[in-house]
Amino acid sequence: MTLMEWALLLFLSVLWGGSFFFVGVAVAEVPPFTLVCLRVGLAALLLLVIVHAMGQRMPASREAWLAFVIMGLIGNAIPFSLLVWGQTHIASGLASILNATTPLATIVVAHVFTTDERLTGGRLAAVILGIVGVAVMMGPDVLHDLGVNVLAQLACLGASISYGFAAVFGRRFKRLGIKPIVSATGQVIGSSLLLLPVALVHDRPWDLPWPSAPSIASILALAAFSTALAYVVFYRLLETAGATRLALVTFLIPVTAIFLGWAFLNEVLLPRHFAGMAMIGLGLAAVDGRLNGLIPRR
Repeated sequence: MTLMEWALLLFLSVLWGGSFFFVGVAVAEVPPFTLVCLRVGLAALLLLVIVHAMGQRMPASREAWLAFVIMGLIGNAIPFSLLVWGQTHIASGLASILNATTPLATIVVAHVFTTDERLTGGRLAAVILGIVGVAVMMGPDVLHDLGVNVLAQLACLGASISYGFAAVFGRRFKRLGIKPIVSATGQVIGSSLLLLPVALVHDRPWDLPWPSAPSIASILALAAFSTALAYVVFYRLLETAGATRLALVTFLIPVTAIFLGWAFLNEVLLPRHFAGMAMIGLGLAAVDGRLNGLIPRR
């Protein structure tokens, strides 16, 4: 990966890392399906305005819109709903660790469904090292709840598997000649169409009390930054870095969250944070192939 790709990966981790905070604020007042529907629906409106302002046009082919709907299902509707529901039953720290299994799911899916991102022993070991690094960094206290609310934890793991399929499936938009901004817009439109009837039937949002200002601000930030902008960066990286390397962003999300807490909330950096970050760094370097040149060859 180039320096620009690493910078975009770090930026994406900040955008998606913030989603755990925004969801934690909003889900206390807004039901999960309504929250996810607002997230993707507002993001779709924002991206449509941007696409129009850039002079781009949405594709008219049936193949493109079928791909948008499928991508919206496995990349937004299913994982967003599972993660938001899971966070109503387990701590966000444990959800972050379970979410860090996304690269593991992605390398398995990529191995089965692609020819250029094959599973190797070194890549598997590197991903496991990254997952362990996230667990070390989050601390042993978070793992005490492992095994409690098993269904919620399985929901978070199910989201990771869905993300793995989405990262591999999303590669086809480059083959279709669809630009990243258009791909991101089509995806959130597809997921909005799928989630709207579910939210209306299940949550009956017209009967809900009006949310507070912090919840409204969190929903807007979730839509604008953690969804609209994040998916533009996502598709830009998917074109150049590939599905497996892109999935590494889930290792960086807890790292950026901890650094943001240190920078803006006066939280303390502990030795376990640096130990976990070192393990994550080694895992990232190994998956990217940068360690290969450091290992002597016969």
